[in-house]
Amino acid sequence: MASSSVQREHYHHGDLHNALVAAAVALARDGGPQAVVLREVARQVGVSATSAYRHFANHLDLLAAVKAHAQQALTAAMRAEQVPGHVDGGAPGDQSLARLHALGRGYLRFAETEPGWFRAAFDQHTPTAAGSESFRLLSEALDELVRSGRMPAARRPGAELSVWVTVHGLAEFLLDGGPLSGLADVERENTITRTQLFITDALTG
Repeated sequence: MASSSVQREHYHHGDLHNALVAAAVALARDGGPQAVVLREVARQVGVSATSAYRHFANHLDLLAAVKAHAQQALTAAMRAEQVPGHVDGGAPGDQSLARLHALGRGYLRFAETEPGWFRAAFDQHTPTAAGSESFRLLSEALDELVRSGRMPAARRPGAELSVWVTVHGLAEFLLDGGPLSGLADVERENTITRTQLFITDALTG
């Protein structure tokens, strides 16, 4: 069996960086951001902690890389829920609203199916939100809602923050919110539907 020093020699500079990120991402998927520990990541890859510190200044530096991956996965989940840009027989405003709500459902589905990554995507110790791709998707959907005539332009400023807080809050409650985290499937769907109706009324009513 090769020694750890020999194992370390097998990594090129970029390879080791990517291997460390991949190991950290796997730990976060199973246990959330609190599971991402630099020494444990180094152990799993088979290198010393000293080698790992050459690629990441500290734990938060590594966690930021995990957060970036989790945000990309979240964006992909939101995109996967989106309906086509044109549906025969549907009014443009209704289609725009359906696409907005599809993004929200993708957000909630990601929280449910990938709770570890969801928590890592919004870890409080590293910056997020307004510069993220997921936030940009929401902003574009709201702009489209205005262009389609479904949402008054006067209600557009700052709307993404209100929508984000509403959907993210629901996601948090469904994951960790006591009684809400144990809802039956039908009750969960009803809660999501009512939340989306609330958002619709707030944006278009």
